[in-house]
Amino acid sequence: MQGLCNEFIESFRIAVEQIRANKMRSVLTALGVTIGIVAVTLMGTAIRGIDTGFQNSLAMLGEDVLYVQKWPWGGVEDWWNYANRPNIKAQDADKLNRIIASTPNSLLEIAVPVVGRGTPVKFEENKISNVFAIGTTADYVRINSVEYKEGRLFNETEANAGREVVVLGYDVAEALFPGRSPLDQKVLIGSHPFQVVGVFAKQGEFLGLFSFDNQLIVPLSVYRKYYGTRRDGQIRVKAKDKNQLAAAKEELVGAMRLVRGQLPGERDNFSINEQQAFKAQLDPIKSGIGMAGLFITGLSLFVGAIGIMNITFVSVKERTKEIGTRKALGARRRSILMQFLIEAVSICLIGGVVGMVVSYLMFIGVQIQTPSFPVEFPPDLVLLSMLVSVVTGIVSGFAPAFGASRLDPVVALRYE
Repeated sequence: MQGLCNEFIESFRIAVEQIRANKMRSVLTALGVTIGIVAVTLMGTAIRGIDTGFQNSLAMLGEDVLYVQKWPWGGVEDWWNYANRPNIKAQDADKLNRIIASTPNSLLEIAVPVVGRGTPVKFEENKISNVFAIGTTADYVRINSVEYKEGRLFNETEANAGREVVVLGYDVAEALFPGRSPLDQKVLIGSHPFQVVGVFAKQGEFLGLFSFDNQLIVPLSVYRKYYGTRRDGQIRVKAKDKNQLAAAKEELVGAMRLVRGQLPGERDNFSINEQQAFKAQLDPIKSGIGMAGLFITGLSLFVGAIGIMNITFVSVKERTKEIGTRKALGARRRSILMQFLIEAVSICLIGGVVGMVVSYLMFIGVQIQTPSFPVEFPPDLVLLSMLVSVVTGIVSGFAPAFGASRLDPVVALRYE
């Protein structure tokens, strides 16, 4: 064991000396591995970032919330069938709640109506042109776990009385009231004054498509008063147990068919949406990124491996007499094999380390330029990259190293 350890140390020393003696050749040889490691690292970072952003976005939607809507989340084929469906009304939520209350051991907790539209909001000279105004009930707090920067959600008394109160999203409050508190101030929503009773804490964006911070919430009764009820809405239904969401969805389908008075055999005239619809759309994107990354990584590492194999063969040819001398003095085959394998692996590790540094600098650059973009640089990705480098070095260096270990010392000493 001691002899093997000494051979390893001596082989490593010789490999380092050879790399130092041929710096430019070693750097150029490692370039292919560097590109491959950058590709595999960026691919892993992108996929991890997408997963993180997706999970954060789903948390905003609510893991235990089902959405009753006219249209499904995703593409539709028979467009006219969906277009001719009746709109989802707020009174449907009242009927749903009565059914839920009368159902023994129901898996559903509560149904909350939600209606929305874009509207301008103004305070003194500050104005935002397109804020998403939501009309809902005081039960909204039971289906949404968002925190508040200041204030609160309107209560049931205010909602039933039709009080003109509003809760602002974080970005809306910052734009209208820079550096000051908006609580108890009056803002104009469209042309109607509303008193601010709360401000949501910062929530972020949903998959980069919609900002939860660019919205406001008013009582449904006031929303109806100013905007009517002709627009299509939705009902958000909270399940009691997110682990039984599939069963809760089946119960909700039956309850909604009862609300709509649909007969057996009739096609549902509503859609029940949930988080999994977004996951189904996201998986092909992740697979596409993964396939493209693997192709680029494989191609780069293949080119790098060919380069390392070629340079190792050249190194063996250049040092044939040295190999013959060492073998004549008693060097074992494994010592020669180990020497050239360590040299190939060392070059790959140099390329891997440079690739990791480049990838990390790119990661920092993305964080600085787009701080809201969810990117991660996990430690296991570093270990994977180093493992890929080592494997590449072993695979590419084994053939020339094995050939060197098999050289006849007599023939090697006579080599010109």
